Amino acid sequence: NTERYVVLLTKLIGESEHVQNNPPKLIPEEDRVIRHLLELLQPHSIENGGVLKVEHVVFVKGRGNLILQYAPPGATGSVAFVGSHLDVVPANPVNWKVPPFTLTQDGDKLYGRGTTDCLGHVALFTDMFVQFAEKKPALNVKVTAVFIASEENDSIPGIGVDQLMKEGYLDELKSGPVYWVDSADSQPCIGTASSICWKLRAEGKLFHSGLPHKAINPIEMGLEALSAMQAHFYKEFAAHPREAEYQFLTPSTMKPTQLGVAEGSLNQIPPWAEFSGDIRLTPFYEPAACMASVEAFVAGLNANITSLPSHGPVSKYEIDENGQPRRGKLIFSWLNQPMSGIACDITSPGFFALRDAIATHKGEAKPYSICGSLPLVGDMKAQGFDLQVVGFGISSVYHGDDEYVLLSDIQAAMKIMYQVVEQLSAAHEAK
Repeated sequence: NTERYVVLLTKLIGESEHVQNNPPKLIPEEDRVIRHLLELLQPHSIENGGVLKVEHVVFVKGRGNLILQYAPPGATGSVAFVGSHLDVVPANPVNWKVPPFTLTQDGDKLYGRGTTDCLGHVALFTDMFVQFAEKKPALNVKVTAVFIASEENDSIPGIGVDQLMKEGYLDELKSGPVYWVDSADSQPCIGTASSICWKLRAEGKLFHSGLPHKAINPIEMGLEALSAMQAHFYKEFAAHPREAEYQFLTPSTMKPTQLGVAEGSLNQIPPWAEFSGDIRLTPFYEPAACMASVEAFVAGLNANITSLPSHGPVSKYEIDENGQPRRGKLIFSWLNQPMSGIACDITSPGFFALRDAIATHKGEAKPYSICGSLPLVGDMKAQGFDLQVVGFGISSVYHGDDEYVLLSDIQAAMKIMYQVVEQLSAAHEAK
């Protein structure tokens, strides 16, 4: 129902300013979105004489999740849509050509923060369930949708899908395919990477830059250490043979993304420097093994810090200080628990149904893999879920300015997802 979809999405984008997620400054209030969903869904709830199970699950006040289920009489199979989230990344109106917190339609384009990621998907599945309630299709599978809180930032735990998993709300979904709907471009995403954030602190010795022989330069030492760490990483975690099978765009990578030094003047060699970044690890390598390998390598560097290349005739990482040796030091730490990647099961009925539906309505199916990361997907697969990943927004504007979604893609998405449900229902009947 295109008109209903646009009206609902207009309301949701109108709340997007209040569901920006970047603690501690911006803490979303996902229930502001949920109240608009409930306006459409509650008249069709079982409590009100309808056919939909509507469950508002709240672990932290104002930051709820919403679980919907359509269970036709006699349905014994299951298909679920999970991962569409109720929060958004921040938007700076100064950088947008349209207001980010108001839905703006320009022909086929619907602009606004959250249109692609991920309120556009929330509105899509809400409309699908209203249609289930109105038309009551006879299916052999029960259909579930789970809209989650706090996906864009996991610094405050116990709010969204992690807590739903922990408390067993998703357990029954293991009996059938689960589609994580939070990617883009209307194609199957069959692989994602693990994400592991790190920090390397190089501690040297502060001194006047005109007397560099009395200092230990932590910038030079840190850069050399980082170069050695990257060489080790790319040797141990080189491109894996299965990455070609899954059509990964890049292999595993380790790189710095931020740096900082102690405050001081240009004529001072600082006492410390910090380098932070991430590892993106394709799902054919184990994060724990990677982390152990890096830790051991840094420990080896620390034990033999003078083996690192120095810069110029007086730059050293060990100096004499009042007759005693003073050495530079590396302190390495992980900044988060690894977010595990996934290699989807491309032999499962869930994948075949998605591939077939996309080919029918988009002309062809072109599965792809990227080294982006999604929360919990690897953990869910490890716990027995048949997890597939898809999304219908535009990857080129993901988290970007002037975010938009194509209305025609959303119309096709409704047909794709309903064909998936019908194909899985028919397969379940054949069993």
